[in-house]
This record gives sequence, C-alpha cells and structure tokens, in this order.
Amino acid sequence: MADWEDTLARFAEAVSVAEQDIDLARAAFLIARMEYPLLDLDGQSGVLDSLAAGALHRLGSRHDYLRDPLFCLNVLSEYLFDEVGFQGDRDNYYDPRNSFLSDVLSRRSGIPISLSLVCIEVGKRLDIPVIGIGMPGHFLVRHRDQDDLFLDPFYKGILLSEEECAQRLSRLVETGFVWDPSLLDPVGNLEILIRVLRNLKAIYRQGEDHHRLLKVEDLLVVLRPGEPLERRDRGLVHFALHDWRQAGEDLRFFLDAAMPGEDNDAIGRLMESISRMQSGEEG
Repeated sequence: MADWEDTLARFAEAVSVAEQDIDLARAAFLIARMEYPLLDLDGQSGVLDSLAAGALHRLGSRHDYLRDPLFCLNVLSEYLFDEVGFQGDRDNYYDPRNSFLSDVLSRRSGIPISLSLVCIEVGKRLDIPVIGIGMPGHFLVRHRDQDDLFLDPFYKGILLSEEECAQRLSRLVETGFVWDPSLLDPVGNLEILIRVLRNLKAIYRQGEDHHRLLKVEDLLVVLRPGEPLERRDRGLVHFALHDWRQAGEDLRFFLDAAMPGEDNDAIGRLMESISRMQSGEEG
C-alpha cells in the first residue's frame, strides 16, 4: 500500500497547479500506476515524444504549419491513425486497458477519451493546440483556432463538421434528443481526468472489483476533495471491504456536507451498522 500512497501523493502534486498547467500525460500515467505500480513515467513520456518526432517529420516541409490549423489536424490525423495505426477498440470497449494511457500507447487501441489524450499530448509537443471536446457519450478534439471542425479519434481520426457531430450524437441518444452547440464546448484538464476515472469506476463497479474501485475513488477524491458524492462512494467501497473506520470517516463527511435527500437516511442507517460492527470488534 505504500507504493499506492506514493502514487496518490504524486498525483495530488501533479493536479495541484493551475488547471491549464496540469501535465495531462503525467497525471494519466499516474492513473495507470494503479494497475502498473512500477510504470516508468519518463519512459512513457518518451513514447509520446517519439510520436511527436514522427509527426514533425511529416510537418517539417511546411515551416509555417502552425498558421494552418486544418493542415495541422490533417497531418496529425493521418500520422497517428493511418500510419501508426491508432484505432478505437470496438470489440472490447470496456476493457480497462483502454483507459490506461500506457496501454493505449503500446496497444495502439483505446476509447474516445484516451485516444483524444494521445492527440492532445502529441499536439502539445508540436505546439499544435489540440483541445478536448466533451460531447456527451463520445469525446472529440479540435484545434483551438478552428472551432467549426472536429476530429474523432475513435473512428480513425475522421474530421467532422458541427452538423456531423450532431448526427453522430443523435444516433447515440434514444429519444427526445435536442441539439445544442454548447455540447461541443471545450473541457479542461481536470474534467478530462475525471472522465477517464469515471470510465474506470463504471467498469470496476460493474465487475464488483472493490480493490481496484477503491484506487479509482482515491484518485477522484484527490480531484474533487469537497464533493460529498465522491466521499459517499468511497465510503461504500470501504464498507464492502470491511474497513469500518475509513468507511465511517467518508460516510460521515457525506452526511455532514450533503444536501437533504433520499441517500441520507440510508447512509445514516449504514453508519449505525458500522458503529455496531466496530463495537463488536472492540468487544
């Protein structure tokens, strides 16, 4: 557990700066350390550096490439998805490896947000400002200075107009869909990390993998320390693992901070159970 405490401390340090200054790749590699405790952070960053060097070779004949957002997006897309072979994992979408940036780099496969991370980080190394677009259910990216054209990393880097994004989203939503351009608003680094972790949270919760789920909850609490629901969810994982003290601390935080609601009574009853079990252990 000492290694995990060290990773948590490093993660907290990495995200403690101004949001725009967060080293997104380093934070993502620290998330991967929940599965790979000995992951070489510098070595993984070197993989991104190598990808950027390969893309730069394709851009090199155009010394003014930074002035042409469309050219930059096209070259980045063609290099990463056509030449290197990054692609969306349609067969095993919920494989946790699709959310670990180190695995995405080695397997050349991922889900929309992790493949978007690759685009963002390779672009950053080339001074190409690629930003994340948190379209519900399907993460995209675009060039900061080209607000009417979007790149879909999951589908081999295809370029989409706003209308095509709306059509794609309408196919993901069942009924009552109403398009709003704000669905294509950029998201910051913290939201990207939160979405990565929420994907893992859903996977491990579905599989009732409480030990891995606890690590995800630890990271989410670092990102959202004052959010009662995250403390509630971590407390419930501690409860499932029979760690009554930690469960009680998190659930008490929730009860003290949360607005009145249906969960409060249930969590209150759970706290009574925890007290009885702690008394039994002490007796």
